[in-house]
Amino acid sequence: MAKYGYTGAKPTQSSSANTGVFGVNDVVELLNKGQYKLQIFSLQYLVVAGGASGGTGSGSDSGGGGGGAGGYRSSVSGEATGGGGTLESPLTITPGTTYPVAIGGGGAGGARGNNSKGANGGNTTFSTITSIGGGAGGNEGQNANSGGSGGATSGTRTGGYGAGTANQGYRGGGGAGATGAYTGAGGGGGAAGVGGTGSHNQSANGGPGISSSITGSAITRSRGSGGNAGGTGAGNESAGQANSGNSSRGINVSSASLLSGDSGVVILLYPDAFTITIGAGLVGTETDRGDGFKYATITGGSGDVNW
Repeated sequence: MAKYGYTGAKPTQSSSANTGVFGVNDVVELLNKGQYKLQIFSLQYLVVAGGASGGTGSGSDSGGGGGGAGGYRSSVSGEATGGGGTLESPLTITPGTTYPVAIGGGGAGGARGNNSKGANGGNTTFSTITSIGGGAGGNEGQNANSGGSGGATSGTRTGGYGAGTANQGYRGGGGAGATGAYTGAGGGGGAAGVGGTGSHNQSANGGPGISSSITGSAITRSRGSGGNAGGTGAGNESAGQANSGNSSRGINVSSASLLSGDSGVVILLYPDAFTITIGAGLVGTETDRGDGFKYATITGGSGDVNW
């Protein structure tokens, strides 16, 4: 440290700590060079779990309930978190410390067959923050699953829809309650709203997702998908966008496709003076947003990150 002036006892510096009292100009210079260690900073995050797949009905005229969206947790200033909850607090990050990340996959589309239930999405984790995978869609014969957002049921099964998780997402919808052909299925829950309830000959749409501009562009994630009434009145389809946490639609046994739910994602926003290291086992990128912040987008795998 002979290069720098100091006050009081001579300061020392290592890869993990600064000791002593530095002069103001020295601190500024070290900050600009990224060499002033243990600078804690505030990090905003978006943690989205995998979306669920929908259920399969008992015949060509009886469909399955929509899957629930992946849990949605956010601390991004001015935005919303899932389930109508209070925006979460940013995390305090210490450079040099490792933080675990795991990205949840989407629930697999089930085998085409009578009364097949969907599959839950996988949980997504960053540090101490875990978002719960979406709940599988059910059908006339089986209740839906709970999850980040809950799955839906169909037909005469007006109850049995899956619950959402507090501060992450909403419950799914129920069936029409009618008997006979084309009895409508409910829609899966979304991060911003409850899945719809089916009606005779008409399935309901899934619950809405939440839009975030953490990357600088507005993108909606964690949307629930609709049910399937069989021959007519299919609900909306939200799946098909990787790393969105959207769920997939319920189907009937004659449907052409069995979509999986979409995988989750972790997006981290922090001051541009810092650079993230994305460890082995993770798939991700770092982008300078150009406004004093960088963001890291982690789209797959499990491992550690640090700054």
